[in-house]
Amino acid sequence: MGGAVSAGEDNDELIDNLKEAHYIRSDLVERAFRAIDRADYYLEEYRDSAYKDLAWRHGNLHLSAPCIYSEVMEALELQPGLSFLNLGSGTGYLSTMVGLILGPFGVNHGVELHADVVEYAYQKLDYFIKTSDSFDKFEFCEPSFVVGNCLEIPPESRQYDRVYCGAGVQKEYENYMKNLLKVGGILVLPLEEKLTKITRTGQNTWETKKIIAVTFAPLVQPKQSITGGGRSVPLPMFEVRTLQDLARISIRHTLRQPMAVAEGRAKRRVSFPGARAMHRYGPRFERRRFCRRFYRQCVNSVVIHDSMIPTAAMDECQYPGGVEEEEEEAKEEEERGCRRAGEDLPEEDEEETTTGDEDEKSKSGCVRAEPPVNVLREKILGLPLPEPLKMYLLYYRDK
Repeated sequence: MGGAVSAGEDNDELIDNLKEAHYIRSDLVERAFRAIDRADYYLEEYRDSAYKDLAWRHGNLHLSAPCIYSEVMEALELQPGLSFLNLGSGTGYLSTMVGLILGPFGVNHGVELHADVVEYAYQKLDYFIKTSDSFDKFEFCEPSFVVGNCLEIPPESRQYDRVYCGAGVQKEYENYMKNLLKVGGILVLPLEEKLTKITRTGQNTWETKKIIAVTFAPLVQPKQSITGGGRSVPLPMFEVRTLQDLARISIRHTLRQPMAVAEGRAKRRVSFPGARAMHRYGPRFERRRFCRRFYRQCVNSVVIHDSMIPTAAMDECQYPGGVEEEEEEAKEEEERGCRRAGEDLPEEDEEETTTGDEDEKSKSGCVRAEPPVNVLREKILGLPLPEPLKMYLLYYRDK
């Protein structure tokens, strides 16, 4: 399942490919996908496959293809403050992305069949909170997971605004899934080999929309006990936020507001004419990236006949020297862009640029990019507060 988009070299390029193929269509979903590196949810020895648009399974661990998760996130129409139930929550990758959108006053629950997978999901969640700078850019709804079969949830359990099932649902369980949903809520599930979106429009009325064809492993049937009844699986408790948590959320929200305003201004500001065209994924380099991939395919082929090479591609690329010559020309053009940028800069900025060290320049751009500063962390560390309180505001971050 998957393979709808080409593989990326890193998480950002994977997201670029998903956007280009219109699997990711909203800014909210894009931000959530970029905030979490998919490779962090793979076992270390399988990380090289993380940016392929393919499902991954190892033992009980499982991740759906990125294009499937993209369609699910878009179909759920998530908003801050909603309640979400993930049936077959697995590694917690999807639940964590959802939590970035729900915010601190949402509800984020998951039910997973295997205890070892729930333990793995909590390890990955803890790693994300304590080490990822992306965490500080969001107000997060931390997911809670329980072990059990999602077909054994008591009928009197609470209902949710959004429900997703990560396993193929047999037709006889469709109504069971629908009853987990509030009126006005959205259920996304694989039903009869179609990813299906069901909206509850009334107490007994529904709207159904088929999204894309998918292949999922079917739901595991509940085991019957000797007495004939199944084991009831209670959903996670709905916990009211403590006063300490509310204070931490409020302080971090207050400190984050100027950052959001500054970030919005930075997005609107262009540093110099032609800056967008020089961006790694700007229009100037779209053709070059296509040509590099095309020639790599040619080089890796055992036998290439003239009839196998598309005429349109040859007319477009026209790089008789191969990949190396094309990449060299790309570097030269980027350097020319840098020089033009220097000419367009104000005099004081130009003076600062010329006095910098030459070794600041790198192969990937005009100036080597410095690691971004975690502004929220710096603000919290600068507050006149006791050290334990600062660490609490930082969620005891390791980084």
